[in-house]
Amino acid sequence: MTPPPTPQPTPPPQPTPQTTTRLTTAQALIRFLVSQYTERDGVRHRLIGATWGIFGHGNVAGLGQALVQYGDEMPFHQGRNEQAMVHAAVGYARQSDRLSAHAVTTSIGPGATNLVTGAALATINHLPVLLLPGDVFAARPADPVLQQLEVPYAGDVSVNDCLRPVSRYFDRITRPEQLIPAALQAMRVLADPVETGAVTLALPQDVQAEGFDWPDDFFAERTWTIRRPGPDTGELAAAAAALMNSDRPLIVAGGGVHHSGAEEALRAFADATRIPVASTQAGKGSLRHDHPADVGGIGHTGTATANELARTADLVIGVGTRYTDFTTASGTLFAHPGVRFLNLNIAAFDAHKLAALPLVADAREGLTALAEAVRGHRTEPAYVTEYTEDKERWEHRVDACYAVSDDLVRPTQAQVLGALDELVTEDDILINAAGSLPGDLHKLWRTRSRDQYHVEYGYSCMGYEIPASLGVALAAPGRPVWALVGDGTYLMMPTELVTAVQEEIPVKLVILQNHGYASIGGLSASVGAEGFGTQYRYRAPVAEGAYTGQPLPVDLAANAASLGMDVHRAKTVKELREALAVARAATRPTCVYVETETADTVSGPPPAQAWWDVPVAETADRPSAVKAREEYDRHATTRRRHL
Repeated sequence: MTPPPTPQPTPPPQPTPQTTTRLTTAQALIRFLVSQYTERDGVRHRLIGATWGIFGHGNVAGLGQALVQYGDEMPFHQGRNEQAMVHAAVGYARQSDRLSAHAVTTSIGPGATNLVTGAALATINHLPVLLLPGDVFAARPADPVLQQLEVPYAGDVSVNDCLRPVSRYFDRITRPEQLIPAALQAMRVLADPVETGAVTLALPQDVQAEGFDWPDDFFAERTWTIRRPGPDTGELAAAAAALMNSDRPLIVAGGGVHHSGAEEALRAFADATRIPVASTQAGKGSLRHDHPADVGGIGHTGTATANELARTADLVIGVGTRYTDFTTASGTLFAHPGVRFLNLNIAAFDAHKLAALPLVADAREGLTALAEAVRGHRTEPAYVTEYTEDKERWEHRVDACYAVSDDLVRPTQAQVLGALDELVTEDDILINAAGSLPGDLHKLWRTRSRDQYHVEYGYSCMGYEIPASLGVALAAPGRPVWALVGDGTYLMMPTELVTAVQEEIPVKLVILQNHGYASIGGLSASVGAEGFGTQYRYRAPVAEGAYTGQPLPVDLAANAASLGMDVHRAKTVKELREALAVARAATRPTCVYVETETADTVSGPPPAQAWWDVPVAETADRPSAVKAREEYDRHATTRRRHL
């Protein structure tokens, strides 16, 4: 017999050869970025919508050339200040609900270190921005090179390492192939609602220009899903029990409500339970001002209505808030002996603050699930009547601040806001970040839409407003965008007005001239520092050289005009109303300049309705400091730790 044939092993499948394209590292990065998308609720968005840049020897030959090559696919915006470019990118990301972001490229040295402040602002506020600073030569053909920081104990350190603590992800690309995993990690962090913030890819200038055979798969379209995790069933049950056992619950709405797009879920929850809703600076607008449950801002810059409710609340339901010291009045606000906290937050880190019952989930999903878990439960009618009447009384105080008895006089700062209040609709967006305006806005402004109120108070960074207005306008074309600044903030960073003119972005700038740092001046007086160094005035000939002379003859309106803005000066309330109306209708960058009334005889907005801990000198011989310390000690005794 013939033996059967010996089975032959099946040859292993031959791998399909991976196709490649030869590009520089910079070209590969830009080509990669144009193919990245996010998706939430079935809607896709371009992840990196544009790149801002200022070019120098550290990025002009690499990223500069790549941006020219791919100019049809990657929009480019020319900036004037590196920090301002980050602020513009942050404004864009916030207005885009973190679903789309911008990249920022700079040269090495001062260009890179100028990014640090903007990066800190982005990371603190959980807003995505991609930073692409140039770096020193990886191959070190000459050492040191121009603008290189020499560190005797470490050869691999450059000034870009300053960005590590303010970045949610940092990498230095010293070989082209390192870009592949680094770029993927960068996109993961930018698209992660828990991890997002500033992401830095430091790019040595020689590596930027180096050619490499890149796998074509690297350039395939990728979609990064923005997750909406639901709550754990056990945590949800505990949260529902806590709510139904409370007599005086209060919701504190933070920025996470906006980031999640949870405003409608919050409204439905408030309608069903009739629990009052206070808001942080980042959360203001979570409910419209005319919703019955909206009781306004909370904390040091909050309303009397919200703060009185906070002092007597037995359950505080934080939704998407970080509980900064302004919100908690430095640990003095939530005074009920048995107060407990229930924190709904997508980040476990924030959900556990103040020894809270955590409900770790997306804000929209968590509110929807909690509403279902407590279906039929409502707060007592007497509680609703109490906060409704308190809210009405506060609205009368707002009306009094806005009221003008004579429209031919110089307006107060509150009356400037009142004039805007008369003019704007739900389409308008107001941007602010620093000075005395955030306090007035938080207490007084009546929000008409979910995204009208854009006050950056996580970092409260002077100079944010003007560049951020550009980013917001790019994300919301056709909507009136107002940048509200005092003279101090304007002097910090007006340079992006040139970019607004160049790009024909019709932002509306309102400069309120009060000749100094009004907010810090008031704080200085309250802590015994007597307003020292907070006014823009000449030195007095005597009196210890203090700046108590005449106001400086600085013409900020003329400065704005010199940068290409259309400028309207308003000396009275009547002229202010007219100028604001012209600015709102304008189709090019327009500025309204107004000197505000600051005399002590003129009534201003209500004072702070809650404390803020700013330590006062423990030993001093000047009466103002001694008195301030006595007041400080009195407030400090009311602090408590929630355990």
